[in-house]
Amino acid sequence: MTNPLRNLIFWLSTKKTVTHSIGRLGTRYGFARRFIAGEALDEALRAIAPLSRDGQPIILNHLGENVSTPEEALRARDGYVQILRSLREAGITGNIAVKLTQLGLDLDPQLCLSLTHDIAAAAAAMENSIEIDMEGSAYTEATLRILEEIQKQHGNAGVAVQAYLFRSQGDLHRLAPLKPKIRLVKGAYREPASIAFQKKSDVDGNYRTLLNQMLDWLIHSDGPGLRVAVATHDPALIDYACAKIRQLSLPPKQYEFQMLLGIRRDLQQKVLSQGHPFRVYVPFGEAWVPYFMRRLSERPANLSFVLRSLLAENKKTNSN
Repeated sequence: MTNPLRNLIFWLSTKKTVTHSIGRLGTRYGFARRFIAGEALDEALRAIAPLSRDGQPIILNHLGENVSTPEEALRARDGYVQILRSLREAGITGNIAVKLTQLGLDLDPQLCLSLTHDIAAAAAAMENSIEIDMEGSAYTEATLRILEEIQKQHGNAGVAVQAYLFRSQGDLHRLAPLKPKIRLVKGAYREPASIAFQKKSDVDGNYRTLLNQMLDWLIHSDGPGLRVAVATHDPALIDYACAKIRQLSLPPKQYEFQMLLGIRRDLQQKVLSQGHPFRVYVPFGEAWVPYFMRRLSERPANLSFVLRSLLAENKKTNSN
């Protein structure tokens, strides 16, 4: 968690001059295409068409910045509803990830709640669902409050829970009675030692603890509703989850694995080959650079892929 390269990449992701330059390079050389499905919705739909033909469920995530006006939040809401419509019209099996700061969480939590209600209602009318992303720890409590209201009214919402936060076990107990879909992630933001585990081994240990708790709830559930999404690219944690699921003989309707587009495709195939439900998290949008750099900071080995892509493209250009 304290890897200097990871910290450097994350810090660079917050600098607009850096992200602007990377954005121009990405557009020119296309090295981000493995991880990003395009900048516009129609590009994303074309990119996920092969997954859809293979029967692969997806989560479509429209990347964006925190909004600064209510009008921007309203446009973001309309954009989410349009994504839901487009998925239905294209016959694609998938739902959407919702980022609450795009819906005005910084401006007015009540506005954000109202707009999230609109999106969840639209999804329900299309027999679909939404999954609320968890952002930095400053937004955790407000995000959970909105999730609680949405789930009580619509019953089609999920949320990410971050294993590196100390509070997450309490959050699971708080959410369990509402039976949302819970996407268990490690966490991708830099958080202080006062509220978050700093060592990878500690994060991994808490991930196992939280996963065990949720799987136990699934076994003793008195009805449908709660679903668990094992969202990690850590091969040891994936093996652990697969073993626990086999041991408990969980039915596929109660759980799934989730991984990000283009990352650890070998593990994605491994999970699929074992017959587990699997969903690809597919990001798109013009504001892709901060997301892209967070993925590099999480797994600096991805940086070697980017560098190889740049060198190959530069060699090809010079030979023409």
